Amino acid sequence: MYIFVGLGNPGKEYDSTRHNIGFAIVDLLEQKLERSSGWKAGKGDYYFAKGMIAGQDIILVKPITFMNLSGRAVRHVLAFYKGEISDIVIICDDIAIPLGQLRLRLNGSDGGHNGLSSIIYELGSDNFARLRFGVGSNFYPGEQAKYVLSKFKESEKNSVQEMTLSTVNGSIEIIRNGLAKAMNVINIKPKKEEKTKPEKEAIPKESEK
Repeated sequence: MYIFVGLGNPGKEYDSTRHNIGFAIVDLLEQKLERSSGWKAGKGDYYFAKGMIAGQDIILVKPITFMNLSGRAVRHVLAFYKGEISDIVIICDDIAIPLGQLRLRLNGSDGGHNGLSSIIYELGSDNFARLRFGVGSNFYPGEQAKYVLSKFKESEKNSVQEMTLSTVNGSIEIIRNGLAKAMNVINIKPKKEEKTKPEKEAIPKESEK
C-alpha cells in the first residue's frame, strides 16, 4: 500500500498557487486509479480517494487543514488505515528547486516547508518519502510567503504542465518499482537555473498559512 499525500491550503482562493501543487498532483493521480472511490471525507482532517494502480492498493489524501497543520491529517490517515510511515509519499512544492525540476528524497529535514515541519512534528520522525516539485525562488528577500501563495506566471505554465506530468509518472514509477529504483529515474541532473530579477506582480496579501 502507498499513501500519497498532496499538500496545499484549502479554499478556492488558493487554487493553482505554487503552494497548492500537491493538491493538483493527487487530483491527477486520482484519474489514474482503477476502481476509484472518488474523493470523500475521511475519518479526520482530510479528504481521500482509494483505488489501485499496477495491482497495488493506493490511497490519495488532501488535508483540509491549512498547510502548517498538515501533519494532523497524515497522523489521522495512518491511524485509520493502520499504515506505516514507510507507506507515505508526501507531494509538495519546494522553493529550493528550480522550476521544471523534480526531486525524490526518502527522508530529511523540513527544509523550511511548514507542511513538512508539521508532518515531522506529528509523526515524531522525518523518515518518510517526499516528492518535491520545484517552484523556483524568484522573489525578493522577505517575500517568500507571498511568493508561494502566488499563481504561476503565464511564461511558466508550459514548464509547470510538463513537470506535472513528470510528477504523475514519477508517482506511478514509485508504485511499480519502489522508492529506491524510482529515485534513479526521477532524480535526473537539474538544468542550470537562469537568474532573473524578480517581477513585481499582484499576489495574495494573506500570509502563508
